[in-house]
Amino acid sequence: MNILNKLTIKSLNRAALFFILIMMTISIKLYANSAAIDKIYHPYVLPNETEVEWRLLSQHNDDVNVLLQRLGYGFSLSENITVEGYLIGERNITDEFDLSAYELEVRWMLTEQGRYWADWGALFTIEKKDSVNDWSAKAGILFEKEIARTSLTMNFFITQEWGNSPHNAKRENETETDFRLQYRYRWLPQLQPAIELFSGNDYLGIGPAFMGLQRFDREKQLKWEMGFIFGLNQYSTEQAFRINIEYEF
Repeated sequence: MNILNKLTIKSLNRAALFFILIMMTISIKLYANSAAIDKIYHPYVLPNETEVEWRLLSQHNDDVNVLLQRLGYGFSLSENITVEGYLIGERNITDEFDLSAYELEVRWMLTEQGRYWADWGALFTIEKKDSVNDWSAKAGILFEKEIARTSLTMNFFITQEWGNSPHNAKRENETETDFRLQYRYRWLPQLQPAIELFSGNDYLGIGPAFMGLQRFDREKQLKWEMGFIFGLNQYSTEQAFRINIEYEF
């Protein structure tokens, strides 16, 4: 019975991985207006964790530079579920930095780390724009597989937007998808180089990234990431720089 269960789980994992790769190909062809560059999520949750997070994304396209920042606070609800809230800021057309949206995120660790062929998780978010009645909801699959001293992480997301502001007038029934991939070499805990790929809508970009983790007393640890992403097709001329810093305690 145990052997049958292991074979079934292994087959499901391979089928799910094949599904994600197919959806990555499809997502490149779907039409929309925005790129998919953001944090690449790992499917893990630490029991009793509390964290503070800061993210920055600077994206340059022709003469326009988009600057986004997120400030988050989260904690675990159980051994495999964590919730986090974000304040999202964006630089406007007058070069002033304002609060633009609020977001609530739930991450669910579906499998115990290292127990099966790969580790799986799920992510759900809901976001509301500040001062207008525009909303978006996202659901996604998180995958990670360790291969010798490397780790392959993949995220696939589906996003639905709705609202009654002029910004959403033509997009309220639109569904967007995006795919994110990170292949990381676990050289040192404090320094791990990686290659990242982002696709979705009409965007396709790739670039190098670096990340690390520094542990302190007990469960306290500091995680950092930075990545440089370059567009690869005619719809992806922009260059992007992202930073992510998390302090868990």
